[in-house]
Amino acid sequence: MAYQPGVPNHSTTHDDNESNRRLYNPYHDLQVLIQTIYKLPTSPEYLFPEESRTQRRSWGENLTYYTGIGYLAGASVGAAKGLGSGVKSIESTDTLKLKINRVLNGSGQAGRQLGNRCGIIGLLYAGLESGMVAARDNDDVINSVVAGLGTGAIYKADYPCRHFL
Repeated sequence: MAYQPGVPNHSTTHDDNESNRRLYNPYHDLQVLIQTIYKLPTSPEYLFPEESRTQRRSWGENLTYYTGIGYLAGASVGAAKGLGSGVKSIESTDTLKLKINRVLNGSGQAGRQLGNRCGIIGLLYAGLESGMVAARDNDDVINSVVAGLGTGAIYKADYPCRHFL
């Protein structure tokens, strides 16, 4: 309720007080309709009309999505695997601080390794799939199958070389 300085509060009755006052509305003096400010589009916005005709993510979005999902899944599974190996490596003479350190080191190391491997697999798959779509100018199951086969072949072909690094 807004304060009315011209009306003294102590000399009027309760009914007179209520008739001289109004509820405060902070939007009263605004001339802009609030509903027009918050009208958002219901469909996605595109810069070029040909972008709206395709029903697929761009190569950059695919790359980010598959790499991120691969890393997240691999890191989660690796952390669980490392947690098990960290718990198994605990000795009876270890202090609580050393036990916690073994578990955290085991889960962190295994999570990082498996997360990086799965992230690279997602990166290879996204690159090959986007390359197939660009080369064939068609988005169908064949692109996914060829990208999966190519990803497996490249990953397995490169895997023995990692032992020498």
